[in-house]
Amino acid sequence: MSSDSEVILCLLPSVLALFLFLILIRRKQQQTRLHLPPGNMGWPFLGETLGYLKPYSATSTGQFMEQHISRYGKIYKSNLFGEPTIVSADAGLNRFILQNEGRLFECSYPRSIGGILGKWSMLVLVGDMHRDMRMISLNFLSHARLRTHLMREVEKHTLLVLSSWKENSVFSAQDEAKKFTFNLMAKHIMSLDPGKPETEQLKKLYVTFMKGVVSAPVNLPGTAYRKALQSRSTILKFIESKMEERSKEGIENIDEDDLLGWVLKHSDLSKEQILDLILSLLFAGHETSSVAIALAIYFLPGCPNAIQQLREEHTEIAKAKKQAGETELNWDDYRKMGFTQCVISETLRLGNVVRFLHRKALKDVRYKGYDIPCGWKVLPVIAAVHLDPLLFDQPQHFNPWRWQNNNSGASSSSYTSMTSSNFMPFGGGPRLCAGSELAKLEMAVFIHHLVLNFHWDLEDDLDQPFAFPFVDFQNGLPITARRHQNQSHI
Repeated sequence: MSSDSEVILCLLPSVLALFLFLILIRRKQQQTRLHLPPGNMGWPFLGETLGYLKPYSATSTGQFMEQHISRYGKIYKSNLFGEPTIVSADAGLNRFILQNEGRLFECSYPRSIGGILGKWSMLVLVGDMHRDMRMISLNFLSHARLRTHLMREVEKHTLLVLSSWKENSVFSAQDEAKKFTFNLMAKHIMSLDPGKPETEQLKKLYVTFMKGVVSAPVNLPGTAYRKALQSRSTILKFIESKMEERSKEGIENIDEDDLLGWVLKHSDLSKEQILDLILSLLFAGHETSSVAIALAIYFLPGCPNAIQQLREEHTEIAKAKKQAGETELNWDDYRKMGFTQCVISETLRLGNVVRFLHRKALKDVRYKGYDIPCGWKVLPVIAAVHLDPLLFDQPQHFNPWRWQNNNSGASSSSYTSMTSSNFMPFGGGPRLCAGSELAKLEMAVFIHHLVLNFHWDLEDDLDQPFAFPFVDFQNGLPITARRHQNQSHI
């Protein structure tokens, strides 16, 4: 080894130490100029990310959040995902962030998410392009389409799944919920029929893809992230082949019954943009709804009175359908599912499918005396607000009746208003989830046929929803289902 190399090796630790020292000095100087919230920035580069992402019960905010809120308050600073961050468990600040999307804050997910979902994914897009993509989704998920075509499809796919349930056999409720939502979205987006080889193959690829979305972004052979990127490539080739099949028919002859056909006929999006849009909607429409349905199946056995009231509500609807000589649910039936909507709201509040959102400050912002520097990441933690005992009475308790009387179980109208404004399961502002109404429709129709036809028991008392940070049941939520005697509606 040359003498120059030896000198470099000897100096390297000192240079690195000096570099880290300068970073700490610069950070300290910045904090003295600004009135930042209290908190701990953790280690350089790594920060507190590992502690923040440590799995915890989905019906809690987790030990990390609880300790930080107890020590620093509901607004604190940290270093997460490689960036200086303001974390908010404050309902007012969360609303302020979401309402000022595009003005003071904008969406800012980690690069690894964009790398796997695509740069044109609705989740990572900002500005005009996100608005345009969202409008396409909203047009296809219009109220008129929900009332007619989608209502019918949701019920059809619900019955398809429930009719396959075997008496007294143990199976994964989470897998069944995923089967339902995936088949529905595959049909809705690309007219793929459930059970067909191409649909089943796409489902397998999608499972691998999802494992990578929630894994560490390590792009090395054999890692979940690398396998997900490979699955993404295969899925995109499949979607592209479907696009080419439609294009050969001629634009004027393309069927508009699914999203792919509608986009090809009515939008000016490029091929790459359409591919990422289809992939991201398959992700958003399948994953979140299936978790919400699994959570309802998990919560309800612990609240027998809720199941009884649901059965009464849906038996009344079923009787009226029978007397009218009708078999399919319609929009008027859906509007009669008042208590069901309370159950849906409570499931989303307690289970928190979406735990937190990624944003960054576009300008220097001052809120409640604290500075939020331009360029800093901002995390509005939706789950912390939904589980705040100052906002929701006994927040860890599954209580659907809290949403009665104009969406609250409280008698005070001011408390009612406060509770409603703090409930944000689908985000808020200009980025409010485009599929929120479809998600609630899916849950309501599934619950309708579930409570009319089945009694179910949880088979693993230790299997509870965990946040990884995506909510998941480690053992798949095994249940045993029994059909009601002489009451089958399937």
